[in-house]
Order: sequence, then structure tokens, then C-alpha cells
Amino acid sequence: MKASDALRRAIPLLREAGIEDGSRDARVLLAHALGIGHDRLTLKLPEEMTAAQEVLYDSALRARLMRQPVAQITGRRLFWGLSFRVTRDTLDPRPETETLVAEALSHPFLKMLDLGTGTGCILLSCLKAMPMARGLGTDISDAALQVAMGNTRDLGLEARARFRKADWFAGVTGAFDLIVSNPPYIAEGEMPDLAPEVRDWEPHLALSPGGDGLDGYRAIARGAGARLLPGGRLLVEIGPTQAAPVAALFAAAGLERVRVLPDLDGRDRVVVAVKPEAADRCGCA
Repeated sequence: MKASDALRRAIPLLREAGIEDGSRDARVLLAHALGIGHDRLTLKLPEEMTAAQEVLYDSALRARLMRQPVAQITGRRLFWGLSFRVTRDTLDPRPETETLVAEALSHPFLKMLDLGTGTGCILLSCLKAMPMARGLGTDISDAALQVAMGNTRDLGLEARARFRKADWFAGVTGAFDLIVSNPPYIAEGEMPDLAPEVRDWEPHLALSPGGDGLDGYRAIARGAGARLLPGGRLLVEIGPTQAAPVAALFAAAGLERVRVLPDLDGRDRVVVAVKPEAADRCGCA
């Protein structure tokens, strides 16, 4: 079978299953089956597929029809221009999280802490763009930490990124001039309404803390002051309706210059706060 015929057959199957962007997914999965980059697919469409490629494509399509995310099927996701390993043990890196990375890189930093690192996409993207910086990523999932360490090796950052198993700040020592987190923030009552790709395939531990979805921010607010250097920044991703309560938590914890940043769709996405500078740094009594 020619690759073009396989693609022509796959697109309506995905569309009829109610999968948004079925045409795009069919092309990405075909490129995966052919073992080529997505940008080379058009050149390969007239060619005959091998039997092994046909089997791999059929398997990938069946998985997608079961609503498994494309990144889990291919094992990779592009984020901040870098390719990251993805498994069922990690969240799929999302474009809106790049808002947090962009803000993190808007000021220089040397020591970074990423709480709930998952694939390591935030930490490693920041370190890749900040050559003098070093960072620590924590997670409570051993499997997620293995994925993050694999991504670290892939990106050649073993000398500057390290990881440890930790529940938020537990066991974390030292001070950092940048702390970031994309914590679980979906409220328990919102879980049934998630897309099946998220609800049925991504780790619930990384999606929701239960209750009102704010427990992660409460833990971060309690612990950030002790781990931030004076003038250090705290950046967290939030759900679109959580800006006010998260900002209030950070202000109540003594953090200053609290701001809310929108993502590219205009939705509240990142809360930024700063630890106050020491009084004597400005010559004050």
C-alpha cells in the first residue's frame, strides 16, 4: 500500500470517531510509522509502505481511536522547540505551559527548582536556554523521574540538571533564585468532564490533588519563602479560573509583586511572585 492510500483511509476513521484534528493526527502517526520527521511526510506519500510499516500504522491508529494521546503513541512531544520523551507516567507537555517558560527566561537565574517536574520539560527547556544555570527537579513519581532523567540525557544536560523524589519541598535544601511548578490543579468535580485523552490516559496524580484543586498551591505558598533567595521569583501554572485564589495565597505568604500572565489564548495561565529583598540591600535600616 502506498503511504498516500494509508493516509486517505485513516483520516475519515479518526474524524468519524470524533477526534479533533484527525487529519493532523493521521499525518503525525503516519510519519511515526515510516520513521521519518513530520516535515518529510509529503515526499514519502507516493512510496510503497513495507509490511512492518503498515502494521505499525494500523496499531497506532487503533490506539488513537481508543483516544490514547498522540504523544504517548509516538513517545515524543515537541515543547519549546525541543523533543521530549512522554509516557503514561507523565503529563503531555502542552503549548500553554510555554508561557511559564517564556516568563522564567525573561530574567537571568543561576539556581532553579522545578516542583513536580514530570517529563522535566520546564526545567530542561529553561536550562537549555540559560547555559550558566543549574537546576533541581522533584517529583513523587519514580516513573516520572526516570522519564525526566532520560530527557536530560537526550538533551545533554546531565551536568546541570539533577532530580530527586520529593513531596513538594520535603527534603529540598538550599536556596534558589527561581522556583517553578505546574502542579496538579484540576478540581475533583471537574475530572469527569475532561477529554478522554486526558481523563483516561494521563496520570491522575499529576492532574488533580482532589478537592478544590488548590492544595498544591497551598503547599508551594507555605514552603517557597524558605527556599527562595531574596528577590527570587516564583512562577506557577494555573487553571483559567484560579488566578485570584492563587495570587491571594502567595500574597498572604509574604510574597510581593504578584502578577497574572495570560497564555496565547488570552486565558489566565501563570501567577508570578517575588520574595522581598532584604531591607539592608537598599541601604535601609
